Amino acid sequence: MVSSIIHNPVLPGFNPDPVIFRDDECYHIIVSTFEWLPGLRIYSSDDLVSWRYETSVLSEPGMVELRGNPTCCSIWGPYATYRNGRYYVVYTNVNSTKVPYKDCDNYIVTAERLEGPWSDPVYVNSSGFDPSLFFDDDGSAYFLNEIWDYRLDTHNKSAGVVMQRIDPETLALIGEPKVIFRGTEARKTEAPQIVKRNGYYYLLTAEGGTEAGHQETVARSRNIWGPYEADPDTPLITSADDRSLPLQCAGHASLVRTDGDEWYMAYLCTRPFPNGDEFSILGRETAIQRVEWTDNGWLRLAGGGHHPSLTATGPRLTVTDHAAGVDCDYVTANLGFSDPLTGSRLDPERWNTLRQFPDSSWLDLTSEGMVIRGGQSPQSAFDQHLVATRQTAFDCDASVTMQYTPRNYMQLAGMTLYLDTANYVLFMITAGDDGCPYAVLQRSVRGQFEQIAAVPVSDSGSYRFNIRLSGPSAEFVVNDGQSSQTLAESDIAFLSGGYTGNFIGLDTIDMGRRNASEAVFTDFSYQVSV
Repeated sequence: MVSSIIHNPVLPGFNPDPVIFRDDECYHIIVSTFEWLPGLRIYSSDDLVSWRYETSVLSEPGMVELRGNPTCCSIWGPYATYRNGRYYVVYTNVNSTKVPYKDCDNYIVTAERLEGPWSDPVYVNSSGFDPSLFFDDDGSAYFLNEIWDYRLDTHNKSAGVVMQRIDPETLALIGEPKVIFRGTEARKTEAPQIVKRNGYYYLLTAEGGTEAGHQETVARSRNIWGPYEADPDTPLITSADDRSLPLQCAGHASLVRTDGDEWYMAYLCTRPFPNGDEFSILGRETAIQRVEWTDNGWLRLAGGGHHPSLTATGPRLTVTDHAAGVDCDYVTANLGFSDPLTGSRLDPERWNTLRQFPDSSWLDLTSEGMVIRGGQSPQSAFDQHLVATRQTAFDCDASVTMQYTPRNYMQLAGMTLYLDTANYVLFMITAGDDGCPYAVLQRSVRGQFEQIAAVPVSDSGSYRFNIRLSGPSAEFVVNDGQSSQTLAESDIAFLSGGYTGNFIGLDTIDMGRRNASEAVFTDFSYQVSV
């Protein structure tokens, strides 16, 4: 037997709140998607080392409505499991997080195949986020979630874990909910999940908040309703005590067991810029580490300690598996891709839209290119016509060709670096008061807008954009068919923080009359420097 090597993060870029599970064939990880659609991405692996995008659960317009949801709301903290030939996914749709309240609705969807079709969402409750399901040995089922107490005199009002019986067939709640765990001194107790082993119910919870103080806490009880005793050596994993670690914000974990009785934990992490500052422009990512059970029945990281690691020992493999190349040299999970944008559909592995699914009123996929008609500004939570892909590496290049003829300054089209409605960069073609085309570079930093550059370009109507990202800075170059011009080299460290990560997008804006103008995009390229 030989062992493979896991290189972290296994899911680079915006892939937060991972829950790992398995079916009869392979391993899967489901992650949060917040305001980006399609929602709830699922990745698959045969060996816990190499991961591929598999599908998205919320992939049809009738399944979810996100328009109008504020920044960093929408689809949070999913949980997934496979039981008796059926997949169960639970998740939260958050409509408001303004203190003191939190409006969050929890849903369940099911399917017989991972690729769907998925059932219509079944509403469960609204008492808190990060829901999960637990099926006990006797067939009984339980629904758990963080419970929100708006009365608490703190900004974060996560008050513990609440649980309630649920009918495994009808998905109707049974009886009354009960708080089963109030958490530890780390507070902000979230993301509850139960694993049963050797007569104990183990409750895994994220604590300390998803930023620098994040950690994973384990508690256990002989009775599913508690009381739960926290591990005296908690936390299981954290980066809070060492800001020099390459992986920060470790927590929000889940467990999976291999056929060889090996246990692995998927967890959330971030990678700050290599220069050591706090910014993590790539967003919250997913890592995997091996864990072991002690003789007295507690979980520990394999090799000791409680810190996340860039590498971990993978499952034991047969010699045949090894010879087949499973234990190959590590290759960056996303070395980039090219897309001519002349196909008949958007590739859901690469492309996402913001708060709404694409439809023919504003997006057409043609043999001539991807046509995007003008939508609302980057500040809108309703009708942005933005098609974007995750930034997955600190050093990368993105470029695209665009056909576009603006008539006035209210019409803009081109590329964007986009974190949220208050933090973005627009690199676009627009028209001045003289009707002549200009390439402009604009940005909003925490809601403060500024125009960095505006340079005249030819009226050819064809432009090639290139953005070169290098750590906390980016260079913006446009070619109008006659010459290339560098508009600026700009700081982009502000595209960090929050719950998501930076996206590289293609966008058409028309603040005069929506859908009245259009841009045609072709030959997109995203390449990672390694």
